[in-house]
Amino acid sequence: MVSPTVELLKSEIPLEQESVVLPQDVTGLVLVDISNGFCTVGAGNLAPREPNSQISEMIKESERLARLFCEKKRPIIGFLDSHHPDKPEEPYPPHCIAGTDEANLVPALRWLENEPNVTIRRKECFDGYLGSTEDDGSNVFVDWVKKNQIKAILVVGICTDICVLDFVCSTLSARNLGFLTPLKDVVVYSRGCATFDVPIQVAKNIKGALVHPQEFMHHVGLYMAKQRGAKIASEVSFDAPKKL
Repeated sequence: MVSPTVELLKSEIPLEQESVVLPQDVTGLVLVDISNGFCTVGAGNLAPREPNSQISEMIKESERLARLFCEKKRPIIGFLDSHHPDKPEEPYPPHCIAGTDEANLVPALRWLENEPNVTIRRKECFDGYLGSTEDDGSNVFVDWVKKNQIKAILVVGICTDICVLDFVCSTLSARNLGFLTPLKDVVVYSRGCATFDVPIQVAKNIKGALVHPQEFMHHVGLYMAKQRGAKIASEVSFDAPKKL
């Protein structure tokens, strides 16, 4: 049941989604933080406390797309939060500590680690774009786009309004500045994204907790991504590869 607050939000800032057809031979898949620490029940401080339908659907859709991309041998990059214990990511409690199972892909996606078309990038910040920067100034994500001549990326993952949004905003700014040629389209698949749920009645009983209603913030995250220039897709399909 949708709350009156969410209904009011959607009426005040309606989000028009679209059915997007992507060019199969020049599209890359981006998986954002689909790890145990954010998705597996009871896995850590930021993991759901009980099964969550939005997160479950996100994992299901991400796995479906990942299998499709692997069947077609198309490039995939997966970002994973991987923090050092002595470097907190405020305002959040310790999570996805490097070397723990929290920082690993969820069971439904662990098979991706052995796929030749998949790049896994562990990061120490919200933003996968910035988190792809190496000590020498190079950037793993930028190199991935250029090496594979990617013209469109399809983005899925968690959290819609935090790590997904931060990555999308940085990527769109970099694209606009010409840093990501030949990238043109950034597509966020709404059913392939999710965020966490901390209702006000829960947050008020946890010192320092921020209220974070799931459906509300999911909508806001998608809306802000579209406002930056991303396409928001309610469904995605792929055209046939061009014949040589």
